[in-house]
Order: sequence, then structure tokens, then C-alpha cells
Amino acid sequence: MSEKPMLAFARYAAPKKGSVIILVPEGGKLSEAAAACDPEGILPKVFAAAEFKGKFASTVEAFLPQGTPFDRIVAIGVGKVQELDEYAWVRIGGAAQAAVKNATEVTVIAEVEGIEAGAQEAASIGLGMLLRAHRFDKYKTKKDENGNGKMPKKPAKVTIQCADPNGAKKAHASLAAVGEGVLLARDLVNEPANVLGPVEFAAHAKELEKLGVKVEILTEREMKKLGMGALLGVAQGSARPPRLVVMQWLNGKARQKPVAFVGKGVVFDTGGISIKPANGMEEMKGDMGGAAAVVGTMYALAARKAKVNAVGVIGLVENMPDGNAQRPGDIVTSMSGQTIEVINTDAEGRLVLADALWYCKEQFKPQIIINLATLTGAIMVALGSHHAGLFSNDDALAEQLAAAGKATGEKVWRMPMGQEYDKMIDTPNADMKNTGGRYAGSITAAQFLKRFVGDTAWAHLDIAGTAMGSPTNEISQGWASGFGVRLLDRLVADHYEG
Repeated sequence: MSEKPMLAFARYAAPKKGSVIILVPEGGKLSEAAAACDPEGILPKVFAAAEFKGKFASTVEAFLPQGTPFDRIVAIGVGKVQELDEYAWVRIGGAAQAAVKNATEVTVIAEVEGIEAGAQEAASIGLGMLLRAHRFDKYKTKKDENGNGKMPKKPAKVTIQCADPNGAKKAHASLAAVGEGVLLARDLVNEPANVLGPVEFAAHAKELEKLGVKVEILTEREMKKLGMGALLGVAQGSARPPRLVVMQWLNGKARQKPVAFVGKGVVFDTGGISIKPANGMEEMKGDMGGAAAVVGTMYALAARKAKVNAVGVIGLVENMPDGNAQRPGDIVTSMSGQTIEVINTDAEGRLVLADALWYCKEQFKPQIIINLATLTGAIMVALGSHHAGLFSNDDALAEQLAAAGKATGEKVWRMPMGQEYDKMIDTPNADMKNTGGRYAGSITAAQFLKRFVGDTAWAHLDIAGTAMGSPTNEISQGWASGFGVRLLDRLVADHYEG
């Protein structure tokens, strides 16, 4: 599915062939290494003719440049050098991958006039190239000229030249592990629901055992014994049985309480009896984006050997409207013992998370819990597709997530919570109802979840607008973004390792 570039790192040296990518700041001034690739001085003329000013992510190409052995030179604008941050370098890598096109040998000169890229910057370029290369095309039946099989494409051999290639290679090994976690999450979200049911999803999670992750899969029978009436109520309308998957990566200190991630895994959501409109329902194959992000995060932590104890819990169900489906007005009993009146069967994700959160809290006593879910359309009304909604009962954890979002470009925006909103999910018929009505829909959903985490430091990320169908950018060109993996990995790296 991905034609991943074959990456290597080297010191600055004159390339001998292939395609060359240079980085140009706003104003168009070439670095010394870039200028050495243009002995005839044609690039300034090309820049002038194309009105190329070096604005961020803009590109211009010179084909078969005179006096060089290159197929082409591609200039990528990096904008104002003082504004280059970690995420900008990843985006530059994505732009470089887009410029590679059909090239087989590429040299990226990671030097910008006014700033010398170090190991981390060069490694970030490599991460951006890896992420941009991803495509989900496994179900396309490409044929070669003879009509036989898929047409293979050889991945490009890419050398990134920088000041510290050994440091860049080491840094990229860690970043590539995170990148692979992102790609895993993207692939899971992209899979059609007829292929990826709860059982099949659980099997994908089980494969993390190859990396040293301990994986346990709870069946419907085991969940019944635990009293998970909220999760099982969602699943009862589907012929496909539910699963609860518990993943443990234990590489921290023996007595360190784990950090915990909980994901909503509704592999397809019809809305149940409160059925959704037909228009756009096909996108509900991605309603397990939270679970996919948790699996991708656990992959990333294990693949880079993170020094942390981490737990991932995902509730996997399908929400279907058959004759056994739960009805609006039904009352279910969650694992916590709290009762829930089901007002709307399309507010199902919070029911799944209720039992998964309580199980996680009780079983592992984590220091923090972060849950991710494509939970509400209301968050998209509030924030669009550029920020995930952040709800939390802990200011320090919320600030840590906001900082991680800024660093990785997976941005979050904190939303309010409070007693006034909590009252909106009270009902005379049970301990709570599963929806608070039309207004403040994302907030009342968060208030619902808060009732299942006790005093544990907790954050809820509503990723409905960012995990699927979000705008394409330099590092994500597909329907599924893999949102959350880089965010959570960065949170762990900055605050919970060691």
C-alpha cells in the first residue's frame, strides 16, 4: 500500500546523478551546498520566471539543468527560517516526497541559507517522506501492459544530506517507528467494514505481540461475566460478536503506574434503531478511528522501545439495527454498576467507552487515562477539521496534550466542562442518559465519560473531525490521517518515560 522511500543519510557532497532537492528560504537565496549543484547559475533565472519566492511548501523544477548530471533540480520553499519548527521540517519532508514523483534516485540537501539542519531536522524530513508516501490502494486491480497482476513500482532511493548523518540515522529510527504506527492506524481506518469486523480488528492488534506487547482479547462471554452491559448493548444488534482488546507494553520501572489509552472501536455505525441518513453513511467504517490510534500508539511505543509502562484498551463492536438491537428507551447496566437510559442508539460510542474506561481504571490503576473517539459531529461544528476537541478533569494533563499537539501538528483545543453541563444527562429513569440533547453535544458526551474514570487524571479527545475525511496536507493525502499516534507518542516521550 505504501511505496516507502529507501532512506539513507550522508554528509554534504556533490550528487552525481538522479534528482536533487534543495531547500530555499523566503527570498530565494541558495545555500552553499545548493549553489554547488547549479554551476551554470540557472536556478535564479528559473525562480524569476516561475515567480518562485521561497514561500513555505512552494516548489519549482528545473529539468535536465545545464552543466549538471542531474535529471532535475527541485527547489522547495521553506518560508521564513525563524519560523521553522519541528512540524515544519516534517511537512518539508512531505513536500519533498511529493516532488520525488517517479524518480528512482534522489538526493535531498538539508541545508538552508541562514540555518544548518541538524540530525533531528534531517530525521524529521525522513518522517515526512514516509508519511506522504502512504497510499491505500490494496483493493485496486492495476494491470501491467500484458494484463497480468499489479504493476510494481520500485521505491525511490533517497539520500538526505546533512551535517550529522549518524545522529540523523539514530533519530530517524525512532521517528520511523512512530511513522509506522501512524500508517498502521491509517490502514485500519481505511479498511472496509466487510473486511474489518471486531474479530478481525482484534487479530490485527494481536500482531503487536511480535514487538513484545502483551495482548489479551476478551470475548462476549467474558464481558458478560464482567457486567459490561453498556458495550454489549451496542453490539447486540450485530451478527458479529464484540471484542475487548487489552494491550500492555511494560518497559518502564517495575513500580511505575502505567499510562493508559482507551479507544472507541465501532467498526461500522449505522446508528442502530436511531438510524443515520444514507448520505455519507459509508464513512462510518472509520468510526473506529480512536481504537486505530490506540493500536498505532502501542505499536510506536513498542517499536521504538519506549521506557514506559503503557496500556491500550479498545472496545470493538458493530452498531446494527436488526431485530435484536437495543431500542431508544432501553436501560442498560454498565460494568461500573451505573445504569444508563439509551435515548438515542446513535450515541453508542460513549456506551462502549463507558465499560472500557471503567475496566481500564479498575484493572490497571493508571496514572493517567486518555481516551480517543470519533464521538460527535458536534465537535466538527465547533472546531472543523483542524483541531481535535480536548476535554479533561486535570489541567496539567490538558496542558501536556496541548504542548504535544503544537509540537507534532496534531492540534487540540480544550473545551469547557462543568456541573451545568453534567446535569443535562440526568434522567428520572436511570442514573444517566446517553445524550443531553441538541445543544453542547460534545460537552455532554464528555460529561458522560467523566462518570466512568473516578479520580484518575483523564482526558477525552474527540477526533471526529481529524481522524477521517480531514483536509489533506503535506504529510497526509488519504482519507484516514492516523491522527493521535504522533500526539500520544510525543506526550509519552516528553512526560512519562524514564
